[in-house]
Amino acid sequence: MLRLSKRLLAVADMVQEAKVLADVGTDHGYIPIYLTLYRNLTKSIAMDVNPGPLQRAKEHISQYALGHRIETRLSDGLAALEPGEADTIVIAGMGGALMARILTQGDAVAHSALRLVLQPQSELYEFHSFLKEHDYQLIQEDMVYEDGKFYTVIAAVWKGSAKKLDAAGDGLGILPDSALKYGPLLLEHRHPILHQYLLRQKEQKEQIQKNLQEHARRDVSARKTLIGKELAEIDKLLELWKEQEHDMP
Repeated sequence: MLRLSKRLLAVADMVQEAKVLADVGTDHGYIPIYLTLYRNLTKSIAMDVNPGPLQRAKEHISQYALGHRIETRLSDGLAALEPGEADTIVIAGMGGALMARILTQGDAVAHSALRLVLQPQSELYEFHSFLKEHDYQLIQEDMVYEDGKFYTVIAAVWKGSAKKLDAAGDGLGILPDSALKYGPLLLEHRHPILHQYLLRQKEQKEQIQKNLQEHARRDVSARKTLIGKELAEIDKLLELWKEQEHDMP
């Protein structure tokens, strides 16, 4: 039986209905294998830029006798995929800047997909900003905690520049930059794991603030001001969960 990590399971759960899945940076091929075995996915294209990981994916696909349903392709990002060939595209487990490059270089393919499932490992603010600036609409967001790390998973679709998109954070009473930093839909839905993440961030920044006050040997006023602003932002966001508790019957 194939068991996925919490991070990969969150990615798989966000795929939902797919006729043809393309998994970019497939590594071991676990996502298409899992979805084929347990979600009855008919066809997948597992792609990777490196021959080594792609060979491992082929071996795992063969192990589960799924070669007739999962194709492998050596591909730099979306280069080996034609527009409209896959209705769902997964890009997971890489930095936000690299994912933005893949979506930019393969924009015709990305624009043709009905659903993009994206799991950036870093640069979340910049990646949310990229999606907004390039007319991608967020459909769903999830967050999981595993092995001491927090992971955000995003489902999005390209809507085109002709459609005015909602500004991140609209209706929440928070600054758009805060929504882009932490995830607009995670905040909107008061996600419990995001709540844990904010509490962790608050604790860490308060400790940094304390250390600066006690052990600084040079002028750290600018650093202290920045930490103070970040703590104020976190405190404002944490109020969303307090409001939710107050509104509960």
